[in-house]
Amino acid sequence: MIEIGFLRLPHGEGLAPPAYATAGAAGLDVVAAEDVTLPPGGRHAIATGFAVAIPPGYEIQVRPRSGLALKHGVTCLNTPGTIDSDYRGEVKVILANLGSEPFEVRRGERIAQLVPAAVARASFVELTALDETVRGGGGFGSTGRDRLP
Repeated sequence: MIEIGFLRLPHGEGLAPPAYATAGAAGLDVVAAEDVTLPPGGRHAIATGFAVAIPPGYEIQVRPRSGLALKHGVTCLNTPGTIDSDYRGEVKVILANLGSEPFEVRRGERIAQLVPAAVARASFVELTALDETVRGGGGFGSTGRDRLP
């Protein structure tokens, strides 16, 4: 378990902090700090009323709530979104309404999940050729073709 610093902003007063809904939940529920109407096809960066201090070597992934997606067609754009360990601004959730009706976001309503994750650092090494694989340069939709009946 890691500790993540949490700073409540003035417009976040009275709101629940990010929290796990059950003992087995992977994501912490996060709530809206503002009321917003998302028209069909609309999107908005919803304020949460808090900022975080994530330890080096970690990120927080922002993910949609399945209930909002199924019932209303509301999801997070840029999913999973990443909050980097050196970001200190307000956490915002980019919600999009893919449904056919306007969707009312209400202050205090659960809008997304936050999933802390370890980050592996990498460096790129320039090569003159890549090793061969069965897949090779096959792109989108190229895997599994040999398994079709």
